[in-house]
Amino acid sequence: MKKYKVTFLLDKENLWFEKQLRNYKFKNRNKYVFSISKDYRKIKKQNIVFPISYTRILPKKFLTNHEYVLIPHPSKLPKDKGFAPIQNQILKKERKIFISLIKAVEKVDEGPICIQNYFDIDKTDLSIDIRRKQGKAYLKIIEDFLNIYPKVNFKAQIGKGNFNKKRTPNDSEINANKSIKAQFDKIRICDNEAYPAFFFLNKKKFIIKIYKK
Repeated sequence: MKKYKVTFLLDKENLWFEKQLRNYKFKNRNKYVFSISKDYRKIKKQNIVFPISYTRILPKKFLTNHEYVLIPHPSKLPKDKGFAPIQNQILKKERKIFISLIKAVEKVDEGPICIQNYFDIDKTDLSIDIRRKQGKAYLKIIEDFLNIYPKVNFKAQIGKGNFNKKRTPNDSEINANKSIKAQFDKIRICDNEAYPAFFFLNKKKFIIKIYKK
């Protein structure tokens, strides 16, 4: 029986999903051969490539060298294209986070949609909880696609969208004169190690790390 070739392309600088991916057992393992790569140049002609949280623009040649290059994007496209879509939605008080599985095209996050699903964010979820739920939703939408492949359909994105700019560590600054409650969403989307929340007081910088008991 012919097996279809599937590769997950991960970003060396953004590996939050790797552990969940390696620990997950896909149901249709008799139908697929799975591999993981952190260098798109080493990926040879595949049936499906899933770039996950990949922060670089892939060249056109890469997109055309494979049957499908599919990106799970965490928003209800065309809303919240671009960077940090989940963080930006939480700051807008969104609780239901959609995942759109789209075909990769030259323009960022402009591809047609194959599948959409969603997961819920609790008011007390911290960055680590949100990542875990995001990873679980990614695995589900990928599994859903693998269950229907090769019979797949796409639909164009409809409606007016927006594009989020890239967040920087400076976006993790909070106001020392405001309450924690008023700024909780801004604090909880920060990563304790990569980009922790911080504030300035008396010309000194203070770091805040948050954990759930």
